[in-house]
Amino acid sequence: MNSRKKLRELVNGNRYIIVPGAYDPLTARLVQLAGFDAVYLTGGGYSRANGLPDLGLFTMSENIEFISRAVEAVDIPVIADMDTGYGNALNVIRAMREFEKTGVAAFHLEDQVSPKKCGHYEGKQLVSKAEMVGKIKAAVDTRRDADMVIIARTDSRAVEGFEAAIDRMNAYLEAGADVGFVEAPQTVEEMEQIPRSINRPALVNIFEGGKTPPLPAKQLEAMGYRIGIYPSQTHRAAIFAAQEVLAVLKRDGDTAAIEHRLATFNDREQAVNTARWRELERKYMG
Repeated sequence: MNSRKKLRELVNGNRYIIVPGAYDPLTARLVQLAGFDAVYLTGGGYSRANGLPDLGLFTMSENIEFISRAVEAVDIPVIADMDTGYGNALNVIRAMREFEKTGVAAFHLEDQVSPKKCGHYEGKQLVSKAEMVGKIKAAVDTRRDADMVIIARTDSRAVEGFEAAIDRMNAYLEAGADVGFVEAPQTVEEMEQIPRSINRPALVNIFEGGKTPPLPAKQLEAMGYRIGIYPSQTHRAAIFAAQEVLAVLKRDGDTAAIEHRLATFNDREQAVNTARWRELERKYMG
């Protein structure tokens, strides 16, 4: 079963799928090695990995390069972030073609004005519902592989209110999207209502510090969610760990005091599958 068929089967199943975020190909490999069913390539994570905030500062070509490298690094399905489709419906057509070439199993497309903001920042602006419906239809009609999962995201909760967000989402799903992603619900009650109020599988975005209560997986599954993305946990862990080891190195002049908490040489090599590459080296180079 290829990755797109696998993800579609997971999304249409009866259990809640935890999909951790990755901000580079190495993190994507770590997600796979940890045994998860899929990995989420967070656009915000890619921005921050390049020292920039999540404000839509990267072009489609830059994001496609990041996505392609990450997809190549793993065997599990990859969910990517198409942001706003990089413009209008015509830009979505071009983006759809390029995203399919990368091999991603799914992507989400949102209704913010381009350039977008992080879904949990203030000051978001939206395109009209009709414009977003057109963009969803453009993606659906351009899709060559019917198993590619198109996720519609609405950021309208913060701008127009919860009921408007549900109305928008159902319009996007009616336009042909496969999964509904209402970004940044603000209460447990709102989170409970979303899966009951839309007619396709629901996705939820979970991380500490945002506007959405970070509920446990079992509770989210009971609510009816079928997929959860956890975009920033790995990146926050990496920032914390790097800050900690750098402080020790600055203080002591070496990292001896913290070595027991660092990945070993072998851990590092396993993460990038060095043994497999050495095997190929022996096979083809003698």
